[in-house]
Order: sequence, then C-alpha cells, then structure tokens
Amino acid sequence: MFREVQRFLGESWADFQRQFAGSLRSDIPLLEKANRFLLDHGGKKVRPTFTLLVAKALSGRCDGQVIDCAVATELIHTASLLHDDVVDKAQTRRGVPTMASLYSPTTAVLLGDYWLSKAMALLVDIPDKRVLHIFCKCLGDLAEGEMIQQERAIKGDTTEENYLNIIYHKTTSLFEAAMLAAAYGVDASVEEISCVQRYAYHVGQAFQMRDDMLDYSPDLSLGKPTGQDILERKITLPLLSLFACAPKSVSREIRRRMKNPDAEFVFDVFTQIARYHAMDYAQGRLEAEVNQAIEALAPLPGSQAKTHLENMAGQMAVRTA
Repeated sequence: MFREVQRFLGESWADFQRQFAGSLRSDIPLLEKANRFLLDHGGKKVRPTFTLLVAKALSGRCDGQVIDCAVATELIHTASLLHDDVVDKAQTRRGVPTMASLYSPTTAVLLGDYWLSKAMALLVDIPDKRVLHIFCKCLGDLAEGEMIQQERAIKGDTTEENYLNIIYHKTTSLFEAAMLAAAYGVDASVEEISCVQRYAYHVGQAFQMRDDMLDYSPDLSLGKPTGQDILERKITLPLLSLFACAPKSVSREIRRRMKNPDAEFVFDVFTQIARYHAMDYAQGRLEAEVNQAIEALAPLPGSQAKTHLENMAGQMAVRTA
C-alpha cells in the first residue's frame, strides 16, 4: 500500500528521498557510517508519506516547505526509535541490529540527538511558526508518553483511558504534527485543518493499536519477538480487551502476575486471549478508530489523493506484518 502511494506521489517523493539523505551527510566517518546504515535499513516512511499525501489532497501540490516537514517528521521518528531502543535494551529492530547493539547505547543516544538537531534546523527556517510549535509539542509528548507508560507499568494499573493517553503521546502526536504541518504548508482553510487533525488523530491511534495487536500474533513473521510488551509489563489493547471479556478473577490474576512476567506467563496470557476471544474485541476497537478516520475526510473534495488517504486508513484495520 505505502509503496503504491509513494509511486503516486512521484517526483515529490523523489525530492523527499533526496533531501532526507542529503540532510544527514557528515564529514565525521563514524557518523556517516551510522547514518548510512540507518538509511539502508529504514522502514516504510509511513509518516512522511502521510505528510505529502495530505498536501496533495488539499492542494494538488507538495512544495519545498511541505517536503521540509516530511523530512523533519522522519528524522524525529527515527531519533525516537534510537532512543527507545536504548530504553528498552533492544538488540534488533525490523530484524536487523540496533545502533545500541552495533555500537553502544551512548552512540545510539548521540545519534538520535543528531537526527533531532537536523530536524529542528529544518523547522526553525519555516516562516509559519505554527509548524515549529506543533513539532515542539510533539517532542514533549514523546517524552511524556514514555514516562507515563513506565509509571503505569510499575504500578500495573493501566486503564483504557491511560492506554489511549499513552499511545496519543507516544505515536499519534507525531502523526498529527506530520499532517497538520502539511495543511499549514498549503494554506488550508480552518475546516480543512479540522478534518486533517481528526483524521490524523484516529489514524495515529489505529496505527498504534494495530502494532500492539501484532505483538500478540505469534503466527506472523514480524522481525521481532511476540509477547515483548507483556515481558516489559506494558498493558496494551489486547490485555485491556481480555480484561473486558474475561471474569474479574482472571483480570486480577493477570495483573498480579504482570509484576514478574516470564515466558510461561506469556503463554498463559495468549491462552486466555484465545479462550475469551479478546482479539475480536480489540479488532472492534481498532475498526472503530479506522472508521472515524475515514469519516473525518468526508468534507474534503474527491480526488485520487483523498482515496489513497481513505485506503491507507482502512489498511490499519488489517492485522498483517
């Protein structure tokens, strides 16, 4: 899906790719080598794809400011992953070694800081200060979300409200910044900005819900171990869905055992998830977010770009790797 959309974006996507790689050139050999590794093993670039597509849907164009914002979005996202891998002590990501394992946690943190600095260098030169403000808010949200999640993991008392707040801070906030920056960049109307904000919110929430559900899908090849959230004592959508479907005694026992999780506990949780059909409940919550995202686009005029936005939201409801 994302590759198809990137082909649709054509020269705008090529401009983004060139600027993204160019923004990271360095005369320092270690930095250049590390940057090249990250560029060669990057992800699907989901967020900048949304940035350019929103601009296309609203105006039919993707000019320099929008491309700057797309680049900044991917720089911030990658920096957050570098920092997350240090916090989580992750050895691999997408099936390849993390910077922290290849070099050191210190190198990974410094590299993340470097990518953040490159993002801010792009954003401070954009005349519309709304863009800088929304990305600064996002950076604060990322840190706050991690702190909230750690606090709730220690206490083991995460509620659905807590969960929605955590995923907003850790994931959705950057989706919002990426898409609102595009709307600002093409001088969108107040109504159009409202549509984009609602779409971005529900897409971001759905994106993280889907990712959390994949952690409970041992039958899929994801390039990462399943059950990791349980081992890290994170209560996400599948567990919350189990709490909603199972007797309270089951919920109490799982919350108690979450304090010292192990491989046997992961197996037991998966068994209970299947027994009470909790993933069906979670799928319903995911599809509700997706439907609200698509509905948010209704006031926008029809176009191929809008259709792609609708289809990309719909893809969030499909639980595949």
